This record gives sequence, structure tokens and C-alpha cells, in this order.
Amino acid sequence: MDRGSSEIVLIAGNSHPDLAHKIASLLGVRVGNCSVYHSSNRETVVDIGESVRGRDVYIIQTGSNKQSKMRKRGCIVSKLLATMMSKAGLTHIITMDLHQKEIQGFFNFPVDNLRASPFLLQYIQESIPDYRNAVIVARNPGSAKKATSYAERLRLGIAVIHGEQKESESDEVDGRNSPPVVPSSRTMDVGLDLMPVPAAKEKPPINVVGDVGGRIAIMVDDLIDDVESFVAAAELLKERGAYKIYVLATHGILSSEAPRLIEDSAIDEVVVTNSIPHEVQKMQCHKIKTVDISILLAEAIRRIHNKESMSYLFRNVTLED
Repeated sequence: MDRGSSEIVLIAGNSHPDLAHKIASLLGVRVGNCSVYHSSNRETVVDIGESVRGRDVYIIQTGSNKQSKMRKRGCIVSKLLATMMSKAGLTHIITMDLHQKEIQGFFNFPVDNLRASPFLLQYIQESIPDYRNAVIVARNPGSAKKATSYAERLRLGIAVIHGEQKESESDEVDGRNSPPVVPSSRTMDVGLDLMPVPAAKEKPPINVVGDVGGRIAIMVDDLIDDVESFVAAAELLKERGAYKIYVLATHGILSSEAPRLIEDSAIDEVVVTNSIPHEVQKMQCHKIKTVDISILLAEAIRRIHNKESMSYLFRNVTLED
């Protein structure tokens, strides 16, 4: 590979050594000597066993289930993480399909948010037989833009599942949906018994807008972790006549009972990238398939190191991805 002004040092912790070695192989470098462990007081200790002075260091770090839940907490945690990374000396971040794209605005240095959609689109075209008879499905109205983007590029129809709006984690913890507390004593309680009690908000019945009868249904999302909603959506699509059901997502966290639930569900395949290690989950569920995106990350590192344009990596990518 062409060298920039300094040598590349690729550092990987314990999160995803397999991905780090694939990236290193594509770049023609080795993974740097680094160990990460917990001390007796449970503090995380990082020991880099080689000199990095005057070199460009790239740290390969993947997400976790805990981090995926943290990022759902909103802008406060995002701002805190951005500040910590900046103070630590980071000067550039390469991400993949951020759950919330607005997070990029919290950083005071460049953030390149790569997209996995070209790889997932290629999987659909090459690995799903008769994909022309498919329909792209948005699991809820919030993912309709992403589904529309896939459908337009594949020239397929789209269907949207509605009525299954799940409460966000922020709504569950801040109490905004809780009923107001009525004080036990008041100086004037006249009319309290006449106050109307708000009726419980009923969820609309789950339904599918769009025809999936006799078609292949392909649900697309940015990540898949708690799979109950995907399983429920698959059952509905099966009832509406879909004869095969696929789920495509960038990040396959697949925590807890996800592999078992997928194995027992109407879903035929769950396709995720190797942005997060999930080999254990694949041993528990034969329906989980992996798309390798190491070549995209390696090319991003190469271009940044050689001060080349990153625009090439965003070809065939839309704002909805």
C-alpha cells in the first residue's frame, strides 16, 4: 500500500480481534502489540507493547450491548462521550451506520459515518433467489425512509407495518407517560372526585400497509438486538401471505435470547455485518448470516492515512441510509 507521511499502527483491544486482523491483512500491516485487562480494583488497564511515537495510530473498537443502550439515552451521553474522546487525543473517527446521525455534531473533529447499505444490497441481489419478487418492509413508520431507499435502488415495492410503536427507552425512564400523582391532602378538595380520569391510550391494531401476499418480505434496519418486535412482525407478514422473510441490519448485537427466538420464529434469515462479533450467536442459530465489511473499513483507513478523498466510499449511498 502507499504510505502517508508516517507509518500506520493498528491497535485492537479485546472487542473484535478477528475484524482487526482482517483489516490489517487488507492494509498489509500487522496488528500492534496491545493488551487490555482489568486490575484487581476492576479498573481497565491498556498496555501498548510497542512504540507509537510519530506514527498514525488507528484503534479498532466495536460496540457492545451496553453501549447500544447508552446511545439510546440521548444527547447528554453523546456529548459526554464526544468530550471524553476529544480530551483523550482522538483526531478522527470512522463509524458505521450510527444509530442517530446527529451524534456527529457533538464532535469537534472529523467523523466519517460509513454505510453498509451497498454490501447489504449486494447480498440481496446475489444471495436471495428470485429477489425481484420481494418487497422491502419497514418494521415501523420510523424506518420507512430507509426501506424506501432500499426499495428505490432495487426497484421493488415497499410495505410498512404500523400499530406496533414501542415505547422508547427514554420514555420509560423519565416518567412522561406516568399519571400525575394526586396529593393525599389538600386544603380545598372540592371537585377532585369530579375530575375526569384519562382513559388508557389504546394501541392501534398491528397492520401492514402494502401487499406482501406471495412475496419475499425483506425487513431492513440499522441494528438488531432485542428481536421480539422482529419476530412479531415476521408472524404478521406470514399471516399476510409472505412466503419467505429476511431481516437485514448493519449491527447484529443479538443479545440474551435473540438466537433462540430467531431460530423458533417465522424469519428465514437474519443478515448482519461483522461490525460486531457474533460467532457464538451463529452457533446457536443457523439462520444468522454474516456480510464482511472489513474491506470498507480498510479502504477508509487507507484514504485517511494518504490524505485522499473519502467521497468515493459514499457513492450509491443516500441520505436515508
